[in-house]
Amino acid sequence: MSFRPFSKRRRRDPAADGAPAGAAALETHADTSAGRERLASMWSDALGRAGTRATQLLVVIVLTGAAVYALLQLSLAVLPLLIALILASALWPLVRLMRRFMSPLLAAWTVFLGSLVVLGGIGTGIVFAVRAEWPTLVEQGVEGFNEVQGMIRNLPVTITQEQIDNGIQTATDFLASSQFGAGALSGLSAAGSFLTGLVLLLVILFFFLKDGDRIWEFFLSWVPRRNETKWRSSGTRSVETLGGYIRGTATIALVDAVAIGVALWILQVPLALPLAVIVFITSFIPLVGATFAGILATLVALVANGPVVALIVLGVVILVNQLEGNFLQPVVMAQALNLHALVILLALTIGTVLGGLVGAVLAVPLTAVGWAVVKIWTGRDDEQQERAAWKRSAAKS
Repeated sequence: MSFRPFSKRRRRDPAADGAPAGAAALETHADTSAGRERLASMWSDALGRAGTRATQLLVVIVLTGAAVYALLQLSLAVLPLLIALILASALWPLVRLMRRFMSPLLAAWTVFLGSLVVLGGIGTGIVFAVRAEWPTLVEQGVEGFNEVQGMIRNLPVTITQEQIDNGIQTATDFLASSQFGAGALSGLSAAGSFLTGLVLLLVILFFFLKDGDRIWEFFLSWVPRRNETKWRSSGTRSVETLGGYIRGTATIALVDAVAIGVALWILQVPLALPLAVIVFITSFIPLVGATFAGILATLVALVANGPVVALIVLGVVILVNQLEGNFLQPVVMAQALNLHALVILLALTIGTVLGGLVGAVLAVPLTAVGWAVVKIWTGRDDEQQERAAWKRSAAKS
């Protein structure tokens, strides 16, 4: 009997046990494949696809919210940049026209200073118009205040003159209090931020007018070659959309302001010119701007000229709004603002919540630009252009 302490263990031969060679490995691979198939089937059915889309949507919402929050924290720089971009897009065709006869620098200065002169002239005219009619407005305001006091005395609820005087004294004490002073200091701080933003806006606007095309080409130099065409088309379409929106809105606002202003002047409503300018400015807020201006004009006519003139002004405002919605908007803004009214309303609401009045003004053109860019990157813009070309050719034939 021999002793072998380090003898090798005999390997087990699967063939000796009656099992085919590699059966265990095949069984393990089959189990792994089955597990993978079960995992894949979990995400390939309806619930899995919904979960995938929900996850993607949550990621997009979080990233968008973070970007919006960051932009709101930098609003002092972001808002002047956006407004300057919109104004530069509206003035860019004029800059290109001027470049045919002069250098880019001189063309930018000409358009920039010309725009400032026009806006300054309009502002100066408004100030002089208000100053000329201010005494009449103050007198009518005093009369209106006295009428309100008389109406209060005739109410079923007894309100004595002493209570009215106490209310006026309370308001006076508040105006002289430190709390109102803190609010005034806050207003001064807001005024300082406004002036800073205005200066930054003018500087950015000038550089956009002077070097806007060069800035865009520098940006495109960092874009991959495979996406350069879409990026270039997106930039071109964005400038066309913003410029067309501002020019179209200005045209419609001018028509509304002239029509309502002439009606107010004929009816001898005070402050007709300032009210017409308010109509022009508020018309840059779609859907609600013209309505607000019309209500304001009607109230002024009611206080100054009585209910009959106020009803006439209200009829004029309604007629102008109907002409704008049914004729001017489809003709002037067909290409620049190809958005449904519900989308415009939602954009206005979100813009107002995030940025106040400035957000309401910027929300619609930015939404229109976003939709134009989405159509380019999804190929829908090419399809729409092909259908439009086919319709034009069919109409000619």
